[in-house]
Amino acid sequence: MLGAVYGDIIGSWYEAHATKNYNFPFHSKSEFTDDTVMTIAVCKAILENDSEIKVSQIKSRGYEYAVRYKQYYSYYPYAGYGMMFAKWAEELNSMRIQKSYGNGGAMRAVLIGYAYNSEEQVLLQAKASCYYTHNCKEAINGAQAVAMSVFMARNGESKNSIREYLTKNFRYDLDYNIEDIKPDYSFDSSTNYSIPPAIVAFLDSNDYESAVRNAVSLGGDADTMACVAGGIAEAFYKYIPEHIKNFCRLKLDYTIKSTAAEFCQKYNINYS
Repeated sequence: MLGAVYGDIIGSWYEAHATKNYNFPFHSKSEFTDDTVMTIAVCKAILENDSEIKVSQIKSRGYEYAVRYKQYYSYYPYAGYGMMFAKWAEELNSMRIQKSYGNGGAMRAVLIGYAYNSEEQVLLQAKASCYYTHNCKEAINGAQAVAMSVFMARNGESKNSIREYLTKNFRYDLDYNIEDIKPDYSFDSSTNYSIPPAIVAFLDSNDYESAVRNAVSLGGDADTMACVAGGIAEAFYKYIPEHIKNFCRLKLDYTIKSTAAEFCQKYNINYS
């Protein structure tokens, strides 16, 4: 699960300082952002209740996720949230439903693919995680696609199988390479624009680091796209290089580290 967090950290500097250079340096001012904070919020929600749900329980389960989003926003209010989400998170006595089509629902969905052991539950939980903040088809599809990519990767499915599943079920065009789109790619945080290329960054990789570098070097929403690509890549390759771990660990505080460690222990994920 730390693959998503580390991707966020590595990409954070390049969200505002876009690069097309695959060999970009890891910047000393990189830091975790809202991608990490909301990933840990999902982590906490799952640790507190990982029960399976039915379609009729999506709203109530969505409420549990939403409570954690607001809680963790209050812990880290300056982590770089979008204006729409921040306004919602600050409404302490309201649980208003938003229909954002931004990629925030997808970026925090990696852990759902680790915690649940059936396609049905992964899809239901991903939809529930979007209920109060990203309640539209585009955003829900993105969250489900990311969660299912992780679920399939950790269960040994091939890249071709993942590509075919996402193409069939979400109508994503994933039949290209990163270099094909890099020259004209730019920043856009909408789900349909940013999540398919983030997934291709993984599909077009040969290890964890190349997945993250692919995502960042597109020159788009670098932290979120690297968060997604890195989260899937860790599930698939089951290895993160030591130099990346050493660089990113120093950027995390005790709350994030301890919650991540608890999740990894419960779901038998390597944590080091």
